[in-house]
Amino acid sequence: MKTIKDTEFGGERPLFGARNLRLENVTIHAGESALKCTADIEAIGCRFEGKYPFWHTDGFKVEKSLFTESARAALWYSRNLVMKDTQVKAPKMFREMDGITLRNVEIPDAEETLWHCSNIDAKDVTVSNADYLLMHSHHIRIDRWHQTGNYSFQYCTDVEIRNAVIHSKDAFWATENVTVYDSELIGEYLGWHSRRLHLVRCHINGTQPLCYAKDLVLEDCTFGPECDLAFEDTEVMATINSNITSIKNPAKGKITANSVGETIIDKYSKAIEPVQIIQKK
Repeated sequence: MKTIKDTEFGGERPLFGARNLRLENVTIHAGESALKCTADIEAIGCRFEGKYPFWHTDGFKVEKSLFTESARAALWYSRNLVMKDTQVKAPKMFREMDGITLRNVEIPDAEETLWHCSNIDAKDVTVSNADYLLMHSHHIRIDRWHQTGNYSFQYCTDVEIRNAVIHSKDAFWATENVTVYDSELIGEYLGWHSRRLHLVRCHINGTQPLCYAKDLVLEDCTFGPECDLAFEDTEVMATINSNITSIKNPAKGKITANSVGETIIDKYSKAIEPVQIIQKK
């Protein structure tokens, strides 16, 4: 593997088509597509300032590096990335990618990030300003994840999340086969129109959670006081180890809670069958 170190590049496509290349302490200045159509690249301690540095790259490792705000849309249409100990300040990262491993990565401007990606493995990741994060992405494994930003995980399938804190309005809309363990989910309209959403030992807060869902399962979860009008037109099996402020028009299943402040069944109910609501206290 060829090594380039302690140098700078700028302009358009300075390393186009490179193979088996290691970059150490290299700065990519303003310009476009510095490493386009490359393979087997390692970037250690590098700084990326130009736009679109890694497009159509197959097999690359990025460690202890920085993508500045101007390095927008830096990683698109690429495969088999391992990124560690890196800060990504650039917006609109990770599009149309397959095979993404993230370890100890910070993304402070994560709007419209991780779209149409598959086979994502993320651990110790912090994302902020993450509106429309992870749209239409699949086969996702997440652990120790902290997120702020709305409309996340929409239309995702095959997702497993552990030990996360997710502040997001409209999270998990129209998802399929999502399981979340030991996490905190805060935001309005959680999980609407989802299929096979499974929440285990999670704390949930925000108005009108978990409506219009199919095959919803909650195990040993807790609800905050803002969780009102829950479960409308939802097929649910739930054990809630706290009070539920209110339940409205559930469609099918069984809900067990410490207590329920109000149960609303009105003329808009689409109940498939009577729903069991059991209060333990």
